Amino acid sequence: MGAPGSEDTVVIEMGKKMGDTHVITVNCPDRTGLGCDICRIILDFGLYITKGDVTTDGVWCYIVLWVVPHYDSLRLRWSHLKNQLVSVCPSCSTYFVLNLMSPCPASTPVYLLKFFCLDRNGLLHDVTQVLTELELSIQTVKVTTTPDGRVLDLFFITDKMDLLHTEKRQEETRGKFRSVLGESCISCELQLAGPEYECHQNVPSLSPAVAEELFTSEQFTDEDNRAQVLSDDMTKLKNVSVTFDNSLSPANTLLQIQCVDHRGLLYDVLRTLKDFDIQISYGRFSPQTQGHRDLDLFIQLKNGNKIVDPDKQNSLCSRLKAEMLHPLRVIITNRGPDTELMVANPVELSGKGRPRVFYDVTLSLKVLGICIFSAEIRRYTASDREWEVYRFLLDENCLFQLGSACARNEIVNKVHVNAFTRLAVGKSSNNHGIPHISNNFFGTG
Repeated sequence: MGAPGSEDTVVIEMGKKMGDTHVITVNCPDRTGLGCDICRIILDFGLYITKGDVTTDGVWCYIVLWVVPHYDSLRLRWSHLKNQLVSVCPSCSTYFVLNLMSPCPASTPVYLLKFFCLDRNGLLHDVTQVLTELELSIQTVKVTTTPDGRVLDLFFITDKMDLLHTEKRQEETRGKFRSVLGESCISCELQLAGPEYECHQNVPSLSPAVAEELFTSEQFTDEDNRAQVLSDDMTKLKNVSVTFDNSLSPANTLLQIQCVDHRGLLYDVLRTLKDFDIQISYGRFSPQTQGHRDLDLFIQLKNGNKIVDPDKQNSLCSRLKAEMLHPLRVIITNRGPDTELMVANPVELSGKGRPRVFYDVTLSLKVLGICIFSAEIRRYTASDREWEVYRFLLDENCLFQLGSACARNEIVNKVHVNAFTRLAVGKSSNNHGIPHISNNFFGTG
């Protein structure tokens, strides 16, 4: 593989008509975790990977991914996607100097977006959608509803375009928010975050019972006696096989994965390998067949050795299964007399959380007609891992009887469905406005 020019590092070939697959090609110097970083950006832009191929000779890598939008109504700025992908690729000019050392990006400034407005159904998701369209990433959030029906929202955000320091970009952001909030907007401010950002980083203590239910790796087992029972579709996630084979290659271990498909699957697998400091020499992500996926990955440790230690194999196998079975943990619990929806996902060792979780959860609650009384995103450490924890205090004044086990089950399942499935929003829907999803919903794409 030869060294590409900077303009050829990332090439996006657009589909010719609506519904066609788009092809993303990356050709650049290799480094451990590059595939994970690329898949994370693609997931963050709202794209679903239908199939993929990865090849590297240890120096250069060649990645081809076939993608489609998660949502039919999604509007993408493809030039911005390309810029983001190029930004995580080692450049040809620095490759030989740095000898594949992992990049140390400068700290991205965090801004505080604060607005005060009248409350309404779906407000939080509408705000989140504006942030997504503006390519502003939510780092943490604090949402509070006052007794008189007003909302004070604090969003700590970073700018993927790195332009939020300019007056033009700030005015564009404020203008978009005033537009979506309309006459209900009382005030809207945007400024660099101060010391208050650090105060919002750590989640308040969780009770031992809630922490065990939220973080246990056996959350979806048959022995689980939780109040929230997963639907038949969600229990299909338990069908996963992970095997190792050291007989086919003198230099690599073959990792074979067979599992039910879900949105972000390739990201979940590659971020696990990245956290284990494992390199991929060759990989194929096959198209789904009846809702299932096959992944064949030839891998090795960073020192170039195969993975032959049974303990290392078992550890990697257990982690892969856990991340594929439930990359998101979703429960409903009580906070005093109130009902709280809690969603958690593991954070990469690099410190990055899973993309679009806040977007998907607020969308689920909006289409179910459930108002959010308060919300926050914090970090929590459990089982020697860092987690991103989303907490939503639900408004009891909705169509759902939140004290009902049946209603709670439906909320949990719909959050899972929105988080894992490629949806065609605006098409047929059930009585609560959730887009209709067939029994084979993991087989979309």
